[in-house]
Amino acid sequence: MVEETKKKLSQDQLNVLQKKATEPAFSGKLLNEKRNGTFECAYCGQKIFDSKSKFDSDSGWPSFCEALPGSVTLEEDNSHFMKRTEARCSKCGSHLGHMFNDGPRPKGKRFCINSLAMEFKTKK
Repeated sequence: MVEETKKKLSQDQLNVLQKKATEPAFSGKLLNEKRNGTFECAYCGQKIFDSKSKFDSDSGWPSFCEALPGSVTLEEDNSHFMKRTEARCSKCGSHLGHMFNDGPRPKGKRFCINSLAMEFKTKK
């Protein structure tokens, strides 16, 4: 399964998912995605975000105010001289992006996620 998955992903996707890279701001294919559907982990296919939780944060990356229950694990990330909270897929452990506490009310969360870490599936 792992080798099959690696073959279908681009090197840029693998760099984000497995090496914690970040795609350039405003470059992601899912930044302006507004259709009804779900965002899934590009590595394992787990559903992570519903399109209803997506909002425009003007940060340059797709942003969500909440993850689907149990789909994301959060870990302290002190890399690059910053104190952040890393968001990882709870199923396969792949790096998705980061979670910040400056999102919209009532929850105040902003999941700032790399487009390269996700696939979008429309709801029918």
